[in-house]
Amino acid sequence: MDCYFCQRNIKEVDFKNTEVLKNFISGLGKIRPRRKTNLCAKHQRKFATAVKRARHIGLLSTQTK
Repeated sequence: MDCYFCQRNIKEVDFKNTEVLKNFISGLGKIRPRRKTNLCAKHQRKFATAVKRARHIGLLSTQTK
């Protein structure tokens, strides 16, 4: 159960990379909890911020299909 971003040596979570962000979002568009995503605490926080930024700009909708 290693962190997706730690395995790939990714330091920053890019909010423009919506394909990666969608992997950690539920079908209703909610951010999945850490126990489901298996992300470390640091990357879960960065991921949540990236999702919020992508939603604000309009790259991610609040409801994904």
